[in-house]
Amino acid sequence: MKISREVKTAILILGCVAIFIFGFNYLKGASLLDNSKVVSSIYQDVEGLVIGANVTINGLNVGKVRNIDFDENYDKIKVTFSLRSDLNFSNQSTAQLYEAGLIGGKAIAILPKYDQGSEVKTGDVLPSEIKPGLTELVNQQIAPLQDKIEGLLTSADSLFAGVSNVMNYQTQTNLKLALEGLAESVNNVAELTENMNRVVVQNEKNFKGTMNNLEDTSKNLSQLTDSLNQMPLGATIENFEQTSADLKMIISRLNSGEGSAGKLLNDDNLYNKLLGSSAALEALLNDLKANPKNYVHFSIFGRKANTTRPKE
Repeated sequence: MKISREVKTAILILGCVAIFIFGFNYLKGASLLDNSKVVSSIYQDVEGLVIGANVTINGLNVGKVRNIDFDENYDKIKVTFSLRSDLNFSNQSTAQLYEAGLIGGKAIAILPKYDQGSEVKTGDVLPSEIKPGLTELVNQQIAPLQDKIEGLLTSADSLFAGVSNVMNYQTQTNLKLALEGLAESVNNVAELTENMNRVVVQNEKNFKGTMNNLEDTSKNLSQLTDSLNQMPLGATIENFEQTSADLKMIISRLNSGEGSAGKLLNDDNLYNKLLGSSAALEALLNDLKANPKNYVHFSIFGRKANTTRPKE
C-alpha cells in the first residue's frame, strides 16, 4: 500500500507536535508517561522560584515545580509540584521554600512527617514555610546596625556642632598652650628616663655586688635555719622547765624558813645576832691589827728575864 505525500506530511506534523508537547512538559518538570503525585502549597512570596525547579527530600531530587500562580483569593501564591509516586509521607509534611544557591535560585524541600495525618495523594495542599536566605539574614543583621550607625552619625553631628561652639579663639589658645606643656613634660620624662638608665649602667657593678651579698645573706640565713631545726630544742626546753621547777621549789623553801638560808632570811633575831657578832669580830680584828702585842707573846729565845731592879 502506497502512502500518499499528504499522509506523510500529516504524520510528520503530528509527530513534531507530539515531540514539542512532550519536550515542553519535560522542561516544565512534567512527564506524560509517569503517574507522579501532584500536590501544591501556598506561599506569601516566591521570588526566585521558577517552573521546573527541583523538589527535594534531604537533598534528593524527588519532583519538579509544575506551575506558579495566584490562589483563588489572589492574595497569595499557589505553587503546584509533582512528587514520585512511591513516596508515602503524610499530608502534614511541610513544603519549605529555600534558597538553593548563592546566585539566587530557589527550590522546595519537603520536610517529611510519617506519624501525623494520612498518606499524601494528588490534590493535597501541604503546609508551607519560607526559610530565610543569605540575603534575608544579612539584611536582618544589617538593619539594626544601620540604625545604630545613623544614631551615631547624629550624635557625632551634635558633638561637632558643640565643639565648634566651644572652640573659640581663647579656647584654642589655651589648648595650644596645654599641648605645648604636655610636650615639654614628655621631653622631661624622656630625659629623666635617660638619666636613670645612665645611673643604672654606671652602678651596675655595685648592684651586682649588692645582689651577691643578698644572696650570701640568704644562704647564711638558710644554714642558720637548718642548724636551728637540727638542735634538740625539745630536750633544751625540758631541761629549762626542770630548772625552773627546781628554782621555784628553792624559793618556796626559802620563803617558808626551811634550812639555814631560810632561817637567815626569815628570822630577824638570828639576823641581828649574826650582825652583832660580825661587828664584834670586826672590832676584834681591828684591835688585833693595831695592838698585836696585847694578844701574842712569842720569843725565839724564851721569855726575857726581868732585869729591872726593885726600888728600895
